[in-house]
Amino acid sequence: MTDTAGTPGSQSALRQANERRIVDALRKEGTRTQAELARATGLSAASVSNIVRGLRAAGTVSVRDTASNGRRARAVTLLRPPGAVVAVDFMPARIQVAVGDSDGNMLAREAIAYDVAADAERGVRRAAWLTETTLQRARIDVGTVSAVVASVPAPIDPGTGEVGRISCVPRWAGHRPAKALTERLGLPVVAENDANLAALAEQHRGAGEGAQHVITLIIGEGVGAGIIMSGRLFRGAGGTAGEVGHIALDPRGQVCRCGNRGCLETFTGAHYLLDMLPQNADVARGPGPVGVPDVVAAALDGDLGSRRIVSEAGTALGQGTAIIANLFNPERVVVGGDLAEAGELLLDPMRRAMELGALGSALGQLELVPSALGGDASLYGALLFAAQRVS
Repeated sequence: MTDTAGTPGSQSALRQANERRIVDALRKEGTRTQAELARATGLSAASVSNIVRGLRAAGTVSVRDTASNGRRARAVTLLRPPGAVVAVDFMPARIQVAVGDSDGNMLAREAIAYDVAADAERGVRRAAWLTETTLQRARIDVGTVSAVVASVPAPIDPGTGEVGRISCVPRWAGHRPAKALTERLGLPVVAENDANLAALAEQHRGAGEGAQHVITLIIGEGVGAGIIMSGRLFRGAGGTAGEVGHIALDPRGQVCRCGNRGCLETFTGAHYLLDMLPQNADVARGPGPVGVPDVVAAALDGDLGSRRIVSEAGTALGQGTAIIANLFNPERVVVGGDLAEAGELLLDPMRRAMELGALGSALGQLELVPSALGGDASLYGALLFAAQRVS
């Protein structure tokens, strides 16, 4: 076998194919000398030496001096799979893209302001453009990308990849963002719910680290939850597990976008919270329209109206979380999203409501904590999920 067998195309493609041979050999056989790799792959000793040098510089392998048959040799050990991964984060008002290494560590990121909810096809086109731009600016060859994961603020059917009908992006209903991105990028893409990805990130590198049973709440336009049970993500039969924003709290309350009344979301969603502001309220911190971050900032500054809004939202969240605690008995509940920036102004009324609504045994080992990753939790989670798919 020669170095070029079965690997037609450019020099770059040839080198990538030969790298894969060496990596596959190390995966199957464990630590091997360079001479053994040459015999296992059919590559020349010079080619193996050159490729191993590049893999070592990238942190993919380690190399140490050893002896084989009484002669000096170089032993090669695989440290991590080669290649890059990409995370695409669709958010209501912007798109973010991050590039990471094969361990999910972020190497580069870009973001643009964009009304994602307006049109799924256009949103995917902008995301594809931003992905290509991010890779170019980071000087990463698209051919080295092993996986792409898209974070979507909606339930995703695990069987079809379709966006669910009830979500913060209703115009995306029935759309298949992973399929559309795959066609535009020419790369394998998987779509996942944003709260699920945030839960993965918090469990591995955030406020849920060290826990096996973690619920991560993301409070934004709606309320979603990522559920980690026994260290594994729980999606449910159709991908709608964690849609806790539609827990019914008041059968005579406001009509929710799901069609029911008094859902948790009608007490905590951004649209509903902002509607509670008095007409003469002056909480804006910038030139744009008032948002939840403005209300939170005003509450932290002592504005009584804003504090009341945050406190009532916390009480409703606590009532919903009490139900979740009784159902899943988590050891940690992580609270993320813009409203979570209120800290104890939100968490304290949550705890009081949970004490009234949850079993004592469900609360005995439960910690209620703020997110450690903030608004980047889903982005980090997408990188980690992509890395897990190629490890």
